[in-house]
Amino acid sequence: MADVKLTIAGRPYDVHCADGQEAQLIQLAGIVDAKARGMQGTTEVRQLLFAALMLADETQEAQNKAGNAEPQLDSLRAAIALAESRESTARDELRAAVSRESAALDQVKQATEREAVLTAELEKLRQGAPVVPAPAAPVHDRALAQIADRIEALATKVEQMP
Repeated sequence: MADVKLTIAGRPYDVHCADGQEAQLIQLAGIVDAKARGMQGTTEVRQLLFAALMLADETQEAQNKAGNAEPQLDSLRAAIALAESRESTARDELRAAVSRESAALDQVKQATEREAVLTAELEKLRQGAPVVPAPAAPVHDRALAQIADRIEALATKVEQMP
């Protein structure tokens, strides 16, 4: 236990407190002393009484304010939770959009590569290179028909070039 000497309303007091709490006790005594000294012209007991009453009043007002702030605090907590939920949803949607965009870019890259191969083949054909048909399996007939359509479309485009 620590011993602390306090002066409140001009009177010294010896007080015991837990070790390490001396500074806090001195600060609190300063608040009580300031309130008591504000009551000039009365006895020491009345000064302390009114100081205690004023501090009790301030404490009650602070508690009322804190109690009134609770519903607002709950409302703010709910708003924060909603905002965090929306942020999480937006992040998930953004990740999905990035994934879709990446897949679309891969498809465009593959199509561009196929177009480059077909354009090169078409150019060879225009320059008179012999056509060597590749042996085709019956399961590839549809794919070959699509490629042939693309080649014809490219040939039409090339013929229309100035």
